[in-house]
Amino acid sequence: MAKTHILVIDQGTTSTRSIVFDGEARRVGIAQAEFAQHYPAPGWVEHDPDDIWRDVLATARAALADSSVAAHDLAAIGITNQRETAVVWDRATGVPIHRAIVWQDRRGAGECERLRADGAEPLIRARTGLLIDPYFSATKIAWLLDHVAGARARAERGELAFGTIDSFLLWRLTGGAVHATDITNAARTMLFDIHRQQWDDDLCRLLRVPAAILPQVHDNAHVYGTTLPDLLGAAVPVAGIAGDQQAALFGQACFAPGMAKSTYGTGCFMLLNTGATAVASHHRLLTTPAYRLGGETVYALEGSIFVAGAAVKWLRDGLGVITHASQTDDLATRVPDNHGVYMVPAFAGLGAPHWDPHARGAIYGLTLGAGAAHLARAALEAVAFQTMDLIGAMAADGGGRPATLRVDGGMAANDWLCAFLADMIDTPVERPLDLETTARGAAFHAGLATGVWSGLDHLSRLWSRERRFTPAMDAATRAPLAAGWHDAVRRTLSAAVVSGT
Repeated sequence: MAKTHILVIDQGTTSTRSIVFDGEARRVGIAQAEFAQHYPAPGWVEHDPDDIWRDVLATARAALADSSVAAHDLAAIGITNQRETAVVWDRATGVPIHRAIVWQDRRGAGECERLRADGAEPLIRARTGLLIDPYFSATKIAWLLDHVAGARARAERGELAFGTIDSFLLWRLTGGAVHATDITNAARTMLFDIHRQQWDDDLCRLLRVPAAILPQVHDNAHVYGTTLPDLLGAAVPVAGIAGDQQAALFGQACFAPGMAKSTYGTGCFMLLNTGATAVASHHRLLTTPAYRLGGETVYALEGSIFVAGAAVKWLRDGLGVITHASQTDDLATRVPDNHGVYMVPAFAGLGAPHWDPHARGAIYGLTLGAGAAHLARAALEAVAFQTMDLIGAMAADGGGRPATLRVDGGMAANDWLCAFLADMIDTPVERPLDLETTARGAAFHAGLATGVWSGLDHLSRLWSRERRFTPAMDAATRAPLAAGWHDAVRRTLSAAVVSGT
């Protein structure tokens, strides 16, 4: 019998999950493990790659056990990962030279300011589709090479390897036989020309990253290599890789130009499929490959919001306002309105369309009448307001407004948020039956590469809607809410952004 099960490794910012899907893309086994976050200095965020590797093996084995599927019965493994997080390791031993620098980390802000001052942004923007920001991998790589003793010389000699988390895991899974990544992760480094679809020598020189440390780049649906047999009990092909947000777009079956998805996890990331055209943004969005199949690239406009669910986590862990994230739904409905309270969750700076790494979180409009319910509501409303800004920027860039917005991620389970989101963007919101769309996207890629599914039409038939939220708010009610939000954002922006420097 043909093998139809796919194991997906979903390596995220705060946890690692492994999920087994069957031939109908249904989950039949799952395991998850949270891992430590390291904050060695203000604005710095690090992960221990060995913690991640340990959890990948443990959850993969546990998910197989949960599904009663043996490794030798798997068609393939798919990987999806937190993007931009940078790991550099020794090619001879596979040992990282330092903890991974996480996508949220801001230590490259000074270098980014220097690059902008030197006039490098037009070149970087034209070739990569990205803005200069410490969010992306390049300045993280340069920092590692500059601050780990002897690392730069070793990198120049080809003794070190760089990768985003997918590439590091692929290396470990294949016993060091494969140093590769996919186009969606490569495109988030600030070193990859998304038009010529190759590493760019000019950008490598500009950002001081030796080309010798970079991985090979392949399609998303591609047999990258085979796992060592002793890791899972049998050798299994790794046949699909995609960065988490592009994987979610694929898992949501947004295959036609104009289709869009928004994922609400630690951050919020919205992608709009623009087809074969790499639409250049004039409103500080990102132009990025959505996926590449058979050498043909589909592009997307992306709006990246750094804090969504992380704000709810802060209410729970930082303030003690709630004990469980699910309480925000109930609290938000206890009050008739937001009482003029706005939260701008710039805990790690502001992402699109502002791109202000120096902004910091703020709450406005507090009075003695404000309470825990208003704070919870403000955290949820901020997610919808930020999405509203992204949709407006995409429409202004010529990408158009989506007919519907497909949502996923943990926060998408919140009915109140989905309804308010539909009201603020004045667009229906669709929630799929399975919110694990990031993992499904990686499974889809791995299944395409190994013949489990025949093509995009087949994958579209596997997507199903659980609920549709239709806008119910009129323009007269929406306008003052949006105005209050924009006033709060204006007051939060750093002096450098306000002055245009």
